[in-house]
Amino acid sequence: MLSMKQRVAALLNELPEDCSIEDIQYRLYVLTKVMIGLEVAEVEGIVSQEEVEQQLGKWIIP
Repeated sequence: MLSMKQRVAALLNELPEDCSIEDIQYRLYVLTKVMIGLEVAEVEGIVSQEEVEQQLGKWIIP
């Protein structure tokens, strides 16, 4: 597994040379949100597509 420093370095290497600081901040923001989501899914579990469709079916009025 990559360290956080390695992940950030890889992220920076993927960006074009003329990227802005805002581009870097946005990529870091997305990376952080994805990592948090994966951690939550690991701890709390995930919901199957069928379960989601059933839950949404209760909210949607035909």
